[in-house]
Amino acid sequence: MNTSAATTTTLPNGPGAAAVLATGIGSFALGLLDVLADKVPSIKSWMNFYNPTGALSGVTTCAVIVWLAAWAILNLRWRGRDVRFGPVGTVALVLLALGILLTFPPLADLF
Repeated sequence: MNTSAATTTTLPNGPGAAAVLATGIGSFALGLLDVLADKVPSIKSWMNFYNPTGALSGVTTCAVIVWLAAWAILNLRWRGRDVRFGPVGTVALVLLALGILLTFPPLADLF
């Protein structure tokens, strides 16, 4: 009979926190780029990657690139580490809320 105690392994939360914060950063980038492309003609023309969709093609592509870059950088920095998830989650939620608000037309029209 094996009487050894079961061992539990805890994983570091750094990679998960990196994914959560990168999501907030990417969401904010989407909102910010959307407002900039809507209000600044030079950015609007620069963001036009595909004519049928206009600037939206560049806005979404650049936002995805920002999200992936943030995720990669944060994951490399926090891999194998435990980070305080409370502040990371709070910042991510604030950035997510700002990103959503910036894509809301009445708020975006204030700029």
